[in-house]
Amino acid sequence: MWNIAVPIWELVVRSVVVYGFLLVLLRITGKRQVGQLAPFDLVLLLVLSNAVQNSMNAGDNSLVGGLISATTLVALNFGLGYATFKSKKLEAVIEGRPELIVHNGKVFQEAMTRAKLTHHELDAALRQAGCACVDDVQAAILENNGSISVVPRTNSAGGRGSKSGN
Repeated sequence: MWNIAVPIWELVVRSVVVYGFLLVLLRITGKRQVGQLAPFDLVLLLVLSNAVQNSMNAGDNSLVGGLISATTLVALNFGLGYATFKSKKLEAVIEGRPELIVHNGKVFQEAMTRAKLTHHELDAALRQAGCACVDDVQAAILENNGSISVVPRTNSAGGRGSKSGN
């Protein structure tokens, strides 16, 4: 239980490598994967965690080995959060930037394709924001966390700069 089978440095290095690999892999899959977990996305994350477990612990199932790996992962996560807070350039690389997907009732299909966002998902976000259709939207933005922020038009005629009738 207390005896570890591999050196501490190896557990730390393995955890760093696996963390970095998963961070890149999940970043490549897009914003939608992070913010809007469908049941199959959740299953993927659970299976993924099990798949990389042995890569991190090198077959060491000791309590100390698990605690070292967990501490390394939490420290990496904290460090990365702090680094992205301090560097906007790093933040853009790690977290991405919000992306405009609707402006003045016009859907930007290229942005939706890049984000792997379906029209059904966009329509659901618009309905949740109280917009019956895309023509009612001044702006819809896909945020870094995968959520969609919707700014409704100020009136149903779509006129800009007029006072809100809401």
